[in-house]
Amino acid sequence: MKILIIQTGGTIDKDYPKTNNGYAFEVNEPAAKRILENAFPGFEYEIVSLFRKDSQKITREDRDKLKSYLLNHPADKVLITHGSDTLIETAQFLGNISGKAIVLTGAFIPERFTNSDAAFNIGVAIGALNQMHEGTFIAMNGMVFLTNRVEKNANTGMFEKQ
Repeated sequence: MKILIIQTGGTIDKDYPKTNNGYAFEVNEPAAKRILENAFPGFEYEIVSLFRKDSQKITREDRDKLKSYLLNHPADKVLITHGSDTLIETAQFLGNISGKAIVLTGAFIPERFTNSDAAFNIGVAIGALNQMHEGTFIAMNGMVFLTNRVEKNANTGMFEKQ
């Protein structure tokens, strides 16, 4: 099995600012690369960075670029890292793409932090991809959701079945 991993940005990939006196975290290199280098995976993978944005700044044009990339890439197993604020919107925009299993995931705490949920969420997403043949799904909080049956709880920030 080979998995295409696409970085779009979000908290999962955020890192300390590179500028002096910077306060805002910056989206940096793909967290999935660091996670998988230490995980001894039994599969091949390719990591592509399409854009590095906070999910609140992802535009319709960004989503069009992502969908076009998916339609033109031969991979049939795809993991997309994404910010949690608009992860559901992007997943629903992508819809089902014939012949592809796609899982979107992110993190509430940057992968660079020791208490991050990033590695756990990527592991759940990869496990889900092992079992799926087609469709677009969301893997967050140790759960896998259908894109039309999930919501982000405004009070807790947790993803829940709708």
